[in-house]
Amino acid sequence: MKTLHFFAEHRQEMLGLTGEHLLLVAIYTLIGAIAGIPLGVIAAHRPRFGKWILGFANVVQTIPSLALFGFLIPLPFIGGVGSRTALVALVLYALLPIVRNTATGITGVDPVMREAALGLGLTPRQMLWMVELPLARGIIFAGLRVATVVNVGVATIAAAVGAGGLGMYIFRGVSMVDNRLILAGAIPAALLALVLDFTLGQIESSLKNQRRSSFPLLSFFGVLCASVVIMLFPRSHVSTIVVGGKNFTEQLILGEILAQQIESHTALHVERRLNLAGSLIAHQALIAGEIDMYVEYVGTALQGVLKLPLITDPDAAAARVRSEYASRWGIEAGQSLGFENTFAVLVRGEDARRLHLGTITDAVSYTPKWTAGFGYEFMEREDGFPGLSRVYGLRFAAPPKVLDLTLTYRALAGKQVDLIAGNSTDGLIPALNLTQLADDRHYFPPYQAVTLVRGSTLAAHPEVRAALDALADKIAADEMRRMNAAVDLDHREPRDVAAQFLRASMRY
Repeated sequence: MKTLHFFAEHRQEMLGLTGEHLLLVAIYTLIGAIAGIPLGVIAAHRPRFGKWILGFANVVQTIPSLALFGFLIPLPFIGGVGSRTALVALVLYALLPIVRNTATGITGVDPVMREAALGLGLTPRQMLWMVELPLARGIIFAGLRVATVVNVGVATIAAAVGAGGLGMYIFRGVSMVDNRLILAGAIPAALLALVLDFTLGQIESSLKNQRRSSFPLLSFFGVLCASVVIMLFPRSHVSTIVVGGKNFTEQLILGEILAQQIESHTALHVERRLNLAGSLIAHQALIAGEIDMYVEYVGTALQGVLKLPLITDPDAAAARVRSEYASRWGIEAGQSLGFENTFAVLVRGEDARRLHLGTITDAVSYTPKWTAGFGYEFMEREDGFPGLSRVYGLRFAAPPKVLDLTLTYRALAGKQVDLIAGNSTDGLIPALNLTQLADDRHYFPPYQAVTLVRGSTLAAHPEVRAALDALADKIAADEMRRMNAAVDLDHREPRDVAAQFLRASMRY
């Protein structure tokens, strides 16, 4: 019932995201066809090159999408945060079925038909256009159909780089552990796949009837060509500020706080690029100029981004981060927002009470019989699991399970794992009766929340600095935890929670 109520309440937003998703899928398929069909023809007529072409398409399929997005973001013209990066990445993923079907269709043409064409004096080009492509078009279109339907699902990943679509709901739902949001993205995407599969199946059947006109199909692709220009080169507003954020609840709220603060104190238009997939994507977007600012944590910047040695003094760590960001990329790190969000090593409350666990050291003797679960970043970062296990001598019964950060909380509460590393300001900690173990060896660096802003943005819009400076030391850790709980547990919208905080704290 709650899910149906959510659907009814957000129907306009859902329709808008569904239309955006459909446009993205159509463009990906169109570009894939424009690139893939000629490559398939080459693969059919030049087998030596065909092996390399199909090999490349196969290799692309094996590259993790987020890794490809991270590589593309800094590149000029084809990179950045938004539609262009998603388009390049997902077109590459769409190539394989189109290239393979085109090559298969052409090589499968009856040799008798080729001999007859040669007997009539057709040139190789004429044979391609008058014999091979017409006879192979059913198989070629089947490849387009497969690529289109697959891209409906793959396009949801585009939300990770701010390209929009139904993936926005899915990423938000996962980060907030909200099944309503996940279903709001998954159900329309599934229905869209079914509708497109049926529609393209009808067009595929019509292609087998030689008497039917191809004008509707050509018109369809003509409209998509015009859409490509709009998507790749959107009109930009000279007074637009782009606020970014990573893909978990706290970052959604903080992104909204920054955006609404700027909107209320300046005449600038603010664009939100939230739900970016982790620190790597957000950092690359910032230095590439695709976003103007986002909130980062000093310890993450120090070790996860800058790869510098641990600094335990909060003031010294913040000063080093400011100096390095300014000298390397011309980015200004602002004053602390007032709270620290450090890694929290968590166990179930019942286990902490039964085993008398208060610190990480207390748990060391029990971990050989436990299973750990950590987020992707925590497993890879030097200030994450590698260093933690080394400093405390942690050993587990099996290699830690690697999960989405938000899902680790549910896994711990559901006894799927016995120890996780969460965020100290998460509202799920008290809600799921989890206990944070004290970092008694002071392993974790300070993690004050600071706003990273491009220096060129502050130079062009000095009013932005004044708006952001007003947020310094305004958010206490308890307040941040309450806001996170309001979104994660009470299922309130991040924008509404942010607006309430600003009204109470900034008095507007």
